[in-house]
Amino acid sequence: MTNTTVPNEIDVRSLVPMQRHQKIFQLVDELAPGRKFVLVNDHDPKPLYYQLEAEHPQQFSWTYLERGPEVWRVEIGRLLKAA
Repeated sequence: MTNTTVPNEIDVRSLVPMQRHQKIFQLVDELAPGRKFVLVNDHDPKPLYYQLEAEHPQQFSWTYLERGPEVWRVEIGRLLKAA
């Protein structure tokens, strides 16, 4: 059965930029197949998408839920086929 609960929301706006990617990559590495979280940021995290895709090719989903101008929310999930 699919988990339909609201995914974890991780707000990185309070972290200094250097800590943001470290925290996000930690979350992605710990993410079980089929699970997801929502990233909340103060700018478009598109460069992060390219970095994740380079390091974890075709292993995650990336869906914009909100696109600024003050808040960006992106749902990041580990694909089941990445198991």
